[in-house]
Amino acid sequence: MSYDDFISELGKAGLSVRDFAALLGMRANSVSNYSKRGEVSSHLGIIAALLAELRLNGIPYNPVFNRVDVNKKKSRGSATKGKFGGDPQTQMELS
Repeated sequence: MSYDDFISELGKAGLSVRDFAALLGMRANSVSNYSKRGEVSSHLGIIAALLAELRLNGIPYNPVFNRVDVNKKKSRGSATKGKFGGDPQTQMELS
């Protein structure tokens, strides 16, 4: 699905990218990064289309998401003390 079609489906569902990402336990940046490619992964496209269809038919989607335990995705490669980009830093020998 093209990113533009994806955004259109989100609009039909009454969702922003931020709202959609929150429903799925993702970060909004992870979803909006698909705009650079011009296409979204098929599973995100299908979810957006299903949410749009539910809304167009007057079926609330919140009970479904409340029933399912959505785990937030862990950040990959995030820098923390002693790590840079997810890789452990080693002590450099300076002479």
